[in-house]
Amino acid sequence: MRAARASLVAGVTAGGLLLFAGPAFAHVSVQPGTAEKGGWSTIALKVPNEKDNASTVKLELTLDPKHPLVSVMPQAVPGWDVKVEKTKLDKPVQMHGKSIDEAVSKVTWTGGKIEPGQFQQFPLSVGQLPTDADELVFKALQTYSDDDVVRWIDPSKPGGEEPEHPAPVLKLVAKGAAGGAGDHHDDAKGDKDAKSDKGDKVTATAEEKKSDGGSDTTARTLGVVGIVVGAAGIAFGVLAGRRRRDSAA
Repeated sequence: MRAARASLVAGVTAGGLLLFAGPAFAHVSVQPGTAEKGGWSTIALKVPNEKDNASTVKLELTLDPKHPLVSVMPQAVPGWDVKVEKTKLDKPVQMHGKSIDEAVSKVTWTGGKIEPGQFQQFPLSVGQLPTDADELVFKALQTYSDDDVVRWIDPSKPGGEEPEHPAPVLKLVAKGAAGGAGDHHDDAKGDKDAKSDKGDKVTATAEEKKSDGGSDTTARTLGVVGIVVGAAGIAFGVLAGRRRRDSAA
């Protein structure tokens, strides 16, 4: 019991430290942080509100011009309006048998609010990701209701200290190394995974019920034993009292 209490106190203390330390390390980031080269992926810009007296009211995301993406589709975010801007490519690219001469260069969200102490995710479906790069660097501008603009555009240097306002980065890895972060349009695989997850949940539920049933049965058994032992004790006490009275007589 003392060990359990000590663990609880330690956990609460650690949680408190993280709570107070969180805002100092919070910044605009890409979730998940990795995707497969040459594939398609669904990512999200995670935007925390770092101010106590102002709300985030605008997010501007500029894509990497060195590695243009011909397809960038934002998912609707309740309360927010989104605008997608495109620019002409110096060299058209071929995709699905078509020649594409423009790519998305900027995505802007406005109209909503991220209140103090909260964060918001802005999902995007992006592709086709480059095969000749190890990362995609985005630049994000976060505008607050007090007109303050935080520019998340600083490059991060390998092995160096993290800059004050690092630019969001999507790491690009070889096929099969992204841990399922990519979106490969494989509906059959998705259905299989969904069925597997459902089966796992059913199995877990059955095991939980079995465990609960076992615990309930054990509790009832112990209760019955306790009653029997208590009754035996009372009977023994009554019998002992009678013997003492008979001896005294």
